[in-house]
Amino acid sequence: MLRSDLAITVRDVSKVYQIYNRPEDRLKQSLFRTHRYYQEFWALRDINFEIERGSTVGIVGHNGSGKSTLLQIICGTLQPTKGDIAVHGRVSALLELGSGFNPEFSGRENVYLNSAILGLDRTETDALFDEITNFADIGPYIDRPTKTYSTGMVMRLAFAVAISVNPDILVVDEALAVGDEAFQRRCMARIEAIKKKGATILFVSHSANQVVDLCDRAILLDHGEMLYDGTPRRTINFYHRLLYTPADRRAVFRDSLLASRRGEAPLPDEAGPGKDGQGTSGTDEVSSAPKADAELEEHFNPGLVPKSPTAYETRGARIEDVRITTQDGRPVNVLKSGRRYAIRYRVEVDEAAWGVAVGTRVKTINGVELGGATTLSTSRVLDYVEAGTTLDVTHEFECRLLEGTYFINAAISGLIEGERQWLSRLVDVAMFKVLPVRGQCSNGPLDLAFDSRARPL
Repeated sequence: MLRSDLAITVRDVSKVYQIYNRPEDRLKQSLFRTHRYYQEFWALRDINFEIERGSTVGIVGHNGSGKSTLLQIICGTLQPTKGDIAVHGRVSALLELGSGFNPEFSGRENVYLNSAILGLDRTETDALFDEITNFADIGPYIDRPTKTYSTGMVMRLAFAVAISVNPDILVVDEALAVGDEAFQRRCMARIEAIKKKGATILFVSHSANQVVDLCDRAILLDHGEMLYDGTPRRTINFYHRLLYTPADRRAVFRDSLLASRRGEAPLPDEAGPGKDGQGTSGTDEVSSAPKADAELEEHFNPGLVPKSPTAYETRGARIEDVRITTQDGRPVNVLKSGRRYAIRYRVEVDEAAWGVAVGTRVKTINGVELGGATTLSTSRVLDYVEAGTTLDVTHEFECRLLEGTYFINAAISGLIEGERQWLSRLVDVAMFKVLPVRGQCSNGPLDLAFDSRARPL
């Protein structure tokens, strides 16, 4: 029986999938049940928590940690393998936006269809229709088939429907990444308004800022297990430590969180259990013990490799071995803000070249160029480079970037028939991460080193 002050109760919920190596193994399994032709994949294991009415709870974890599976079970679109879910109130879910739209129907028809699925009758939808279309802002497309919409338009209309039905419980799975910045701000403002009305919000996001700003508490999932449930900032700090700790120490840190959750040990870096059994600190911050700082050191992660590098056609030169190094030459791709590094690579010059210049660019994960360097602007152009020459290229910089993932471009240009042209150019050839600064959630990609103060006049 669900307590009157609770919106959601999750008890011992697990979800396992049967993974078959070959299609015929499914048939064998149905015929010969005494033998197992599949492997088990546990998307969730023994998840337990309660969410009070009117609270906003964030769920964080790396891709594949079980976040979306958990939300789908709460919304009823998936059934758990074992365990119980109790939900009280009308649920509006922003999971796979637009997945419930019929592509042959117009936007108007899909608004009424989805509103009916969410429990509204036609009169209620009539009253909300203008509000929905104004928020989606797709103009005359509202009466055109949704198969003619862009992906962004479908998402905007789906979002507008979901947040306009005055839900008791709003479930949001990375939906705030849709649309341009102006639309994202409107989405956040609307969610804040829903929160003020007393709705319960369950919120999944990879944005530390959004979780800390919006949520009352946060839950950390990892490989289907619940590692921590506490204040948003502390949860984000543990999430970042789990994400950025070198692989050889990550398992130890993960096990310490699990042991703490089972009551077998204090939280990492804390002296002992407090009144809630989860450590002595009553603040939002994780203790700044030296051990924690050591686990968030710069290092090289061999798995940090871009999936879609692009190489432009070469014209007599080849760029090789793009990497980042420390001041003493040690390769790293997980950096600390405030330290100096160098982007380095070799250029094999196969054909003689004139007016040679090299450069690099750093971009965000969304493709926004943050800056870079070129020897064109420093009067270090090489007048002539013989064929067979190897160039050792170094671009030193102080890392003023905040926590996040970034990509590197590398290029060499020269003069061909009096015009500057690329000799070789690599886009997204390497990637790196910047570690979070303890006690700080990033607000944008750059630290502009403001010195802020206020004084009475």
